[in-house]
Amino acid sequence: MLETLNKINGVLWGTPSLILLFGTGVLLTFMLKGLQFRRLIYAFKLGFTKEGQASSNDEGDVSNFKALMTALAATIGNGNIAGVATAITLGGPGAIFWMWVVGLLGMATKYAEALLAMKYRVKNANGEYSSGPMYYVERGLGKKFKWLAVAFAVFGAFAALGIGNSVQSNTIAAVMDTSFGINNWITGVILAVLAALIIFGGIQRISTIAGFFVPIMAFLYIGGALLILAVNYDQIIPGFQTIFYYAFNPVAATGGFVGVVVSEAIKNGVSRGIFSNEAGLGTAALIAGNAKTDHPVKQALVAMTGTFIVTIVVCTMTGLVLIMTGFWDTTGGLISGVAHDGSLDGSLDGGALTSAAFAHVLGTAGEYIVAFSVIFFGFSTIVGWYVYGEKCFEYLVGTKGIMGYRAIYIFATGIGAVANLTTVWAFADMANALMMIPNLIALILLSKVVVKDTNEFFENHYKAANKQLKKAG
Repeated sequence: MLETLNKINGVLWGTPSLILLFGTGVLLTFMLKGLQFRRLIYAFKLGFTKEGQASSNDEGDVSNFKALMTALAATIGNGNIAGVATAITLGGPGAIFWMWVVGLLGMATKYAEALLAMKYRVKNANGEYSSGPMYYVERGLGKKFKWLAVAFAVFGAFAALGIGNSVQSNTIAAVMDTSFGINNWITGVILAVLAALIIFGGIQRISTIAGFFVPIMAFLYIGGALLILAVNYDQIIPGFQTIFYYAFNPVAATGGFVGVVVSEAIKNGVSRGIFSNEAGLGTAALIAGNAKTDHPVKQALVAMTGTFIVTIVVCTMTGLVLIMTGFWDTTGGLISGVAHDGSLDGSLDGGALTSAAFAHVLGTAGEYIVAFSVIFFGFSTIVGWYVYGEKCFEYLVGTKGIMGYRAIYIFATGIGAVANLTTVWAFADMANALMMIPNLIALILLSKVVVKDTNEFFENHYKAANKQLKKAG
């Protein structure tokens, strides 16, 4: 099975898909005149200050902040811990650079996804808003493109079982076993029970829990990474130099590292980058439509900040820690002066490798920081991605079939904990690509709509709001 999945991924993540991904990001960045850079500060204000708070008259199910936190709960997961480690061990330090590229271009992509989600959202039979690529494809492009909408929904419903569920529970189980000696199947049962308790509470319970736990999770992990960077401050610049150098140069075999060519750095950086920030997958659109706001552009800007936080902040910190401590090649490191004692046997992977790197500097405390981060990040992703899977499944069969999907999703949570890690990751990569392709096609075809609504907002609503603020001041 693994061999078959690898062959499929070789095709799905081939040159055409990479061109489509980068091309969409470049196209939207150009058409929006670099909006993700020009309006980043304003976007953070909307997401984290009173300026972005919705009024009682705004339609929606949750606040801008809760929508962002739910999206981050699904996005800031083990792709930022295990995924970064996997990208580096398979593609070398240069993979981090290509994660950055995907992230920066992906900010424009995620902005477009969220804007279209708000514009074309609908109310379901339960009175809640439903949104996503399937709705902006069908309502924005017309019935003749419904096959594209159905394709995304099918792939999304399956992808949620892999990228957002089994991969997360698998990584949690591995770290629980390594750090606490808890058997994988026990972890699987516990995760399944907890997921059921939250999932059956619906979008309101999920968003409330995400709004409480995500800031705490981020503070815990980022705080630990910053401490390591502070202790090894003299290796920060060499770490960045290593990333930039190997982004364009092959890595020779050394120590436990088998060596890779530049194409592998690009492939792993792009695929793991998408896994970590989900830009281009269309997932942001699946939750953005639930937000309360008076204009689609506002929520789109808020959604865009999630990609910056995940890729530029969290993934970079993980990558630097692995490179600076020398754990990225599992036996010796390539930066002079930071090679560790060589005690690793090459068997560590994913979250366990990142845990070992933290523990190398911070001792047992570092191991526990990563362990608890993996647990909370991973579990929040499981819960957050359920929303994505449910939205896709609802589009296909209606609200009456949701209970069946919930049962399947919870079962997959438990099974993922005891599955083969390599196979699970391969399945996740395949699911990512199958979601990404129809979504990117839709974004390209609807790009003029995105630009039109964006210009209308900044020419009218944004200027009017600034005038009111000046008068009030």
